[in-house]
Amino acid sequence: MAQPSFLLNGGQSSNQFWLYSLIGGLYTVGVGYLISRMGPVGGVLAIVAPLGLGIVISILIRPLIGLFIYVQLGFLLGWTRFISIDFPVGLVIDGVLTLTLLSCFLNGQQMSWNRLRSPSFGLISIWFLFTVLELLNPEAPYRPAWFFHVRPFSLHWFLVAIIVMVAPITRKDIRILVNTWLVWSFFGALWAFKQQYLGLAPAEVAWLNNGNAKTHLLFGRLRCFSFYSDAAQFGAEMAGVTLVAVIRVFEEKKLLYKLGFLLLALVYFWGYAVSGTRSALFVLIAGLPFYLFLKRDFLKIVIGMSVAVPLLLLLMFTSVGSSNYEVQRMRSALTPMNDPSFLLRLKNQETLASYLKDYPFGAGIGTSADMGARFSPQHWAAQTPPDSWYVEIWIETGRVGLTLYIIILVSLAGIGVYRVWQLKDPWLIKIMYAFLAEFVGIAVMGYSNPVLAQFPTNSIIFISTMLITTCYRWDTNPTESEVKTEQNSPLNVRYETV
Repeated sequence: MAQPSFLLNGGQSSNQFWLYSLIGGLYTVGVGYLISRMGPVGGVLAIVAPLGLGIVISILIRPLIGLFIYVQLGFLLGWTRFISIDFPVGLVIDGVLTLTLLSCFLNGQQMSWNRLRSPSFGLISIWFLFTVLELLNPEAPYRPAWFFHVRPFSLHWFLVAIIVMVAPITRKDIRILVNTWLVWSFFGALWAFKQQYLGLAPAEVAWLNNGNAKTHLLFGRLRCFSFYSDAAQFGAEMAGVTLVAVIRVFEEKKLLYKLGFLLLALVYFWGYAVSGTRSALFVLIAGLPFYLFLKRDFLKIVIGMSVAVPLLLLLMFTSVGSSNYEVQRMRSALTPMNDPSFLLRLKNQETLASYLKDYPFGAGIGTSADMGARFSPQHWAAQTPPDSWYVEIWIETGRVGLTLYIIILVSLAGIGVYRVWQLKDPWLIKIMYAFLAEFVGIAVMGYSNPVLAQFPTNSIIFISTMLITTCYRWDTNPTESEVKTEQNSPLNVRYETV
């Protein structure tokens, strides 16, 4: 005789009750053991461990969760100055990317592996292979340093490129990425205003006293760094999102959206100003004309130039606003030959040139900047500050590596221009214009600061370059040749329009 359904449901609920009770009991015993053995650290571990396990499972189920966590960690990295314990966020980021790549393999049937045959991924792969070969550089004084420094050089870019290329990213995912970036940047600007006008937190004062005051307290004025790694990184980010917001002001059709992005642009720009990062101005100087070039719209070019040129001339040839510290810092960026720090950089580069003339492949990855000071402080490569991402690449990979790297950056920008000019969808066009112009602006700024190797700028750049160069994936009207290429793939992966 069949049992009533309510008895069956009751039995199932009873089984679940005992299962959850057993799990809860074991967890409680485990928490008690950890606290008794490790104290407060054990309590924190008991809370974090289940959360971490849930995140790991989520990433393995859906790789895009790992990609978004990677972006968030880039912004959270600066908050570690508020933590008294040494928390290895960098290794956590490595783990998240590796786990996300593993998830792509585990969900392989949902991935579009044929996209890895694209020119942009080929360029990233060539750069990654070159940096791997640098491990064999006979001039490297301490080879294990390679493992620490190759991550910002190429490894993260290579891993992110695979994930972005093969994962089933939708237009909604791109919106989430852009909005996340803008929201984090908005809070970053607000935190900088708090530093500038209300004061620093004790942890921030301690950070300055730990050797950072010499670069962040100039002439008695604070260079605001918000919750970023330093003022240069913060200034670069603020200039980048200022450019993005300005482009959206031009591109949006609705007045309310235009006003909203104009407000954001003003907030971001003042965030850049209080950072005191002079070189970040070149993100705007390079990025805005590049956007106008992408537009191929004579009227907008005239309007843009009529606004930008007078402002630049005002900064270069007048003293208007010199009583304002932030304005004066911007002005000094346009007259570098009158700047002692810039002249010192040129002198350092002359010194490095005398060393590097006999090292076409450089001194080895991990020999300059922080890694050099940590692992080989007596080596010549560690004793002269690079003060530039390109100089750092020059020191560690030589003129061969630097030439290859610049060719790859220019090629990615060229592929991006070609792809964006083929787009038909208005929403996608304005997003890719902003990504591409910001990439070019940050690449130009790389001459003065190593922002291309720092979070969160590098995480956004690594993702956006791959989105730009494969932007046809989300176009509402993909070209016939692109559809045919996807359909004829030996992997037989269906072309996806979102």
